[in-house]
Amino acid sequence: MVSSDERRFQVLRAIVADFVSSNEPVASKGIVERHNLGVSSATVRNDMAALEEEGYIAQPHTSAGRIPTDKGYRLFVDRLSEVKPLSGAERRAIQSFLGGALDLDDVLRRSVRLLAQLTRQVAVVQYPTLTRSTVRHVELVLVTPARVMLVLITDTGRVDQRMVDIGDVIGEDAVSRLRTMLNATLAGHRLADAAAKVGELLEDAPAELRDAMTRLSTVLIESLVEHPEERLVLGGTANLTRNAADFPGSLRQILEALEEQVVVLKLLAAARVPGTVTVRIGEENEAEDLRSTSVVSIGYGSRDTLFGGMGVVGPTRMDYPGTIAAVRAVANYVGEILSGR
Repeated sequence: MVSSDERRFQVLRAIVADFVSSNEPVASKGIVERHNLGVSSATVRNDMAALEEEGYIAQPHTSAGRIPTDKGYRLFVDRLSEVKPLSGAERRAIQSFLGGALDLDDVLRRSVRLLAQLTRQVAVVQYPTLTRSTVRHVELVLVTPARVMLVLITDTGRVDQRMVDIGDVIGEDAVSRLRTMLNATLAGHRLADAAAKVGELLEDAPAELRDAMTRLSTVLIESLVEHPEERLVLGGTANLTRNAADFPGSLRQILEALEEQVVVLKLLAAARVPGTVTVRIGEENEAEDLRSTSVVSIGYGSRDTLFGGMGVVGPTRMDYPGTIAAVRAVANYVGEILSGR
């Protein structure tokens, strides 16, 4: 026999499902008609009264209907025994769409578009943070006799290209020697450590290559630090306007908050472990302007390395199981693509 606490949770779950679907307060009669709980309307009414007293649901006006509170959504999310699985067709579509990406920028742009479409919320993806990235390879390409292109490639797929004026005529043999020195010193090191090793390049460079190495090192230092303007990709803000009724009087503040990169980066700060989903509901959000929203975020990366975070921002009246499944699936595929698996 189902305990009273478990039955009340089933009532709460029914209220969440119906309210997310209809955006209308849910009455006991509707719960009995739409959900096979095996109890009478009177029992459901008693359970709703208990849930309201405990702060899990609220009565928005004098009708008989109730809606979930932030506390109610939190209990619902915490007790999700299983996340709604994506269909095989959805998974194949994700894999195909992301698999066609040309480079890191394209992967992240596609990820944002995909998340926004799958969840009908605002999607945000953080660029792989350089502090966690490792130098995979440094390439030098001779463009003119006195100019080379320096290409820094990280293990997260980030590619930084810079033109460097060498100041003197240089041949392919010298470029090859410089390339070998750069990779011997920098490849395999975290970017912060690699930046510290640039000084060694100057000390070890032979006299005939020291001037060229000095010019390359100056540009390298610029490539080995963070680029704040490239940290985030945001998409699907129009989805918020379609749900304007969920944000009475606060939609403009939400949109303005999302334009602040520092605010959005804080939203993703909880995503510290690849594959682990974090859900912040309403008042749990640190930013005051986002306390009428829910944020579903996750870290993406390889099995033991976090590259960055991604997630969605939407109303608290959200399809949490479906949103969690979509965010997790996209993060998994992005992590696999960027880690070369």
